[in-house]
Amino acid sequence: MGVSAPTASNPLRGKEDLALAFSQLTKPLLPYYSAGGARLSLNGSGAGQSPDVAGMEGFSRIVWGLAPLAAGSAEVNEELLQLVLKGITNGTNPAHEEFWGEVADYDQRLVEMASLGLALAIAPHRLWEPLSAEAKQHLYDWLNQINRRRAHDCNWLFFHVLVNVGFYKLGLPYAKDQLEANLNRLEQFYMEDGWYEDGVNGHSDYYVPLAFHYCGLIYAALMKEEDPQRAARFEERSVLFAGQFVNWFAGDGRGLPYGRSLTYRFAQGALWGAYAFANVQPLELGVVKGLYLRHLRWWLRQPIFTSDGILTVGYSYPNLIMAENYNAPGSVYWAFKAFLPLALPDDHPFWQAEELPLPELPAISVQQAPHLVVCRQSERDHVAAFNAGHLGTNEHTHTSAKYEKFVYSASFGFSVPRAEWGLSQGAYDSMLALSEGDNLYRVRRANAETNIDGDILTSVWKPWRDVTVTTYLIAGLPWHLRIHRIETARELDAAEGGFALPLDATLAVSRQACGVFGRTGFGGSGISGIRGYERAELIQAQSNTNLMHPRTSIPALLAKLQPGKHILIAAVYGEPGAPEEMRPEQWRQCIGLSIQDDHHIRAVSPSGKEIMISL
Repeated sequence: MGVSAPTASNPLRGKEDLALAFSQLTKPLLPYYSAGGARLSLNGSGAGQSPDVAGMEGFSRIVWGLAPLAAGSAEVNEELLQLVLKGITNGTNPAHEEFWGEVADYDQRLVEMASLGLALAIAPHRLWEPLSAEAKQHLYDWLNQINRRRAHDCNWLFFHVLVNVGFYKLGLPYAKDQLEANLNRLEQFYMEDGWYEDGVNGHSDYYVPLAFHYCGLIYAALMKEEDPQRAARFEERSVLFAGQFVNWFAGDGRGLPYGRSLTYRFAQGALWGAYAFANVQPLELGVVKGLYLRHLRWWLRQPIFTSDGILTVGYSYPNLIMAENYNAPGSVYWAFKAFLPLALPDDHPFWQAEELPLPELPAISVQQAPHLVVCRQSERDHVAAFNAGHLGTNEHTHTSAKYEKFVYSASFGFSVPRAEWGLSQGAYDSMLALSEGDNLYRVRRANAETNIDGDILTSVWKPWRDVTVTTYLIAGLPWHLRIHRIETARELDAAEGGFALPLDATLAVSRQACGVFGRTGFGGSGISGIRGYERAELIQAQSNTNLMHPRTSIPALLAKLQPGKHILIAAVYGEPGAPEEMRPEQWRQCIGLSIQDDHHIRAVSPSGKEIMISL
């Protein structure tokens, strides 16, 4: 486990506290800069990029916080500033041993150029003008490689945009036509309600707020006079997005864990600071400030640091199992994108506003673009997103776990498999896992069909060519209903997993004919078989599989299915801070279900939506 944050004594209430937090978080990094300053080489695991590129990545990610601080504050840690200037000078000098190198197509270094582009645009007096004429030319030449290289056709195009905006702001030659082409291409990824897809048929996840809208608002703020119509579109879309994105946050500041790149942690809430930077007000200013600061405070209370104050790879604790292939030890400092409001002057209305709590939010927020229905149980401060699933998939690490579970909870988190053998290693929370009897399980990864009708989500998926599963989710908290219609040409073992419950010494377990419920000091989790299941077990998941809690148990229903047609029905319960008494039949108070005969099922959702299912 990690230890408390270097910011433990910091109240994080205003700009002065935020600047102090940046200093507190960067001070432990100073000994890890290379002799030439061009790499931040942290101890730890390897990643897909080479160690030299990983070191350059660590260097650049600190600039996401340093550039705004340098833009908006008179006082900057001089030791860090001089290290960064030295690193820029040596890293871009082809004759220096720490030269960052010639960049290839689709190179990770294209991503890392973006923070330097931001620095040129907003803090040239600190991060450009002090450089010698030769160093300036080297920096320009090195960054200008981005105009000769191909980038992935997704959020990466915004990194090219930021570099060229930096050039433009300094009066340097820039790729005007390519800038325009990339901006036009990025707009082709726009869908509805403020949402983008991350490339053609890409997922809609935290890259929408931390890349598309974050960079779009920076562009709007810096280029409003030169490109007013596009700037207005970026602002309008970001305001639309805020109306849905606010539902992803609990009252205590935590965000909903969903999708990839979650080790960037408080970058989840960086968009709230970007609204302030761009003087865009999607909600009452005090509400935006509260979302921003509570999110930071929540994260900086988590044990996510090493003993010497270095951010670790992981989510709410150090955890390499959930990491992406591209997560080098320095990758995590993309979290510093959250420091963008440091660029604002001390008297900016954002800093003067009174911090306000969340506004009253709906119990259900239907979000068609990302295929989610976000539910809120306000009295328990519990937020969960029910997921209809996606028509496509990709080869990112743990794609099924990060994008295809039936529900994602801000309190219970979600789990990723540690290995491929059995239910303990697979940690199949909020999933239906199917096996041919060999103890190797398949789960939903891509769907043939998906649909959301209010609080009822439907998907059709094929774990094998001769097995078709139609899943109906009736969303709600603390109870929801899952119904699966399965047509199989092979014998299968089925395991239906509920929310992963963190383990501690207070665990109390209760059982019924076909159900199991666990309760700890954290809360309660359980599952009740209504049709088709044979028994229930509390699966002891292997350690470090869950993002939120290192030790968990998963209530699960089990069945053997013969070739043919089957209907499985389960009521699933999850509630942080659960009451002392929880009755397994409570779900019937909000969800109507009638099994008319062996072949026909009728269900009515909490909102009154009705579905009929025939075997």
